Amino acid sequence: MAAPSQRRRLPDLRARSTLAGEAAAASAEVERALESTEDATAAAFFDVDNTIMQGASIFHLARGLYRREFFSTREIASAAWKQAYFRVVGVEDPEHVADARNSALEFIAGHTVAELEELSEEIFDEAMAHRIWPGTRALAQMHLDAGQRVWLVTAAPVEIARIIARRLGLTGAMGTVAEHEDGVYTGRLVGDMLHGPAKAEAVRALAEREGLDLERCSAYSDSHNDLPMLTMVGDPCAVNPDRRLRVHAKAHGWRVRDYRTARKAARAGLMVGAAAGATAGAAAGAAAAAGALRGRR
Repeated sequence: MAAPSQRRRLPDLRARSTLAGEAAAASAEVERALESTEDATAAAFFDVDNTIMQGASIFHLARGLYRREFFSTREIASAAWKQAYFRVVGVEDPEHVADARNSALEFIAGHTVAELEELSEEIFDEAMAHRIWPGTRALAQMHLDAGQRVWLVTAAPVEIARIIARRLGLTGAMGTVAEHEDGVYTGRLVGDMLHGPAKAEAVRALAEREGLDLERCSAYSDSHNDLPMLTMVGDPCAVNPDRRLRVHAKAHGWRVRDYRTARKAARAGLMVGAAAGATAGAAAGAAAAAGALRGRR
């Protein structure tokens, strides 16, 4: 039986996930207009990191901002460790997740939305465009050619998610929403990071708003953390999956697409299976990245 403190935290986490999902859906701007002759009730939802593109978009964004002296080494050192832990381990430690949530976007406090959007455009061109997986891009295009809308759903800031969607010719994007007042970031999140259950909440809210039939929709991800989103659609697909997602996908007869080399795919499976070792490695890498030359996280 859960302790009283745990019972209090669980509803709070669910409320934050719901708020994050609703905020992401509400902020989802349409980049590609739907024509009247297209399929209005079906859509595809794509995770970004290691699904649409190689690596973590927040890493490339943070590296680009750091090179532009957007924040200090000390600020990114703390955030790098917390985000690396969060990415590898998931949501097992509520207190650590709270720390990660509170520090996730605090480094943009005081900067304007327009400034971040302008820099994100530059950073996409220099660090992300060449990392798009051609295979996943083709899957997204397949849905577009069928007259379906295609949305990105990512824990990365919604500003960079929108740019990726626009550059790829997709319908739009949902991402983590940072609070801002009069166009200036406060450093706080709206709800939580768009991760795990929050992604499912975002998809559910968008489907209701857009009149989508989730049984006719598809979802794509590399991570078992996205099972809440994958299991809510009629056509889930594992792309470059981690070990746990690959096992789940095969057990349930889902499509599996792997665009990595065999060596990289095997290495990825081993790394996820050894969570503790991977976490330590990520932490060491994050510390080195923050303290070494510019161009790291």
